[in-house]
Amino acid sequence: MDKENSQHNKTGNSQDYSMTKFLRHRITIILLVLYWLTLIILAHIPMPQYVRKAGVSDKSLHFLAYLILTFLLWFTIRPDEKVNWRKSTVWWVFFIITGYGAADEVIQHLVGRTCDAMDIAANIIGILTGLLLLTFLTFWPAALVVTGIVIFGITNLLRANLAELLPVINTIFHLFAYAFFTGLWLYNMHLYKHRKSSGIKWFVKALAVPAGLLITVKIFAAIIGRNFTAPDTIASLGAVIAVIAAVYLWDLYITGIDKRIVKNRRFFYH
Repeated sequence: MDKENSQHNKTGNSQDYSMTKFLRHRITIILLVLYWLTLIILAHIPMPQYVRKAGVSDKSLHFLAYLILTFLLWFTIRPDEKVNWRKSTVWWVFFIITGYGAADEVIQHLVGRTCDAMDIAANIIGILTGLLLLTFLTFWPAALVVTGIVIFGITNLLRANLAELLPVINTIFHLFAYAFFTGLWLYNMHLYKHRKSSGIKWFVKALAVPAGLLITVKIFAAIIGRNFTAPDTIASLGAVIAVIAAVYLWDLYITGIDKRIVKNRRFFYH
């Protein structure tokens, strides 16, 4: 009977895994469509005044935007594969995104923007960085790294102080960005068999990477002369702790349900 239950659990887990991959692929496709449409719209409207005041590094934005686009497009086309430079798919992805970026840059004069070869270069660097990462990383680890790069870049690419210019938006960004990053990290821990949320070791592992990113961002900000701002730091750390606590409590809840199911099965079969 135990053997039968074990086989049933394996079948159920396999079906759950297939469904998870199916949903992940569908969500990736939806995100790609929405994200690409957003890029097209933002690239063809006049730059908002508050963005000009912020002193945004346009080249950094191009790098980050095309890094994300490369991630989404690759895993839409090849949801379960790393980049293989010997296959044609990677070159199709490279030329499609590069061609789009170049064409987009050329027609920006229609909305009063100028074509800049350095923007195209930043696009290509973002594309190549993405493809290089995807040479070594599968979907979830790649999502974690790309998110970390985006958080680091957005936090440090403004010459003006975003906390002073747009304090509410700055705090909201830190809150949701670090919550999302922490969630990705915990899911990667789950994939690599570190899901058991009990004991000090799990909490240290869960906290280490998100806190490490926050510390790295703040140290770099100090090096480039950015003033330390308490609200975004508190929001970031609060988001990290809240997500870890939520996952811990959820795991306790699920564990309790599993124990009750096993107990009921044993009672039924006996």
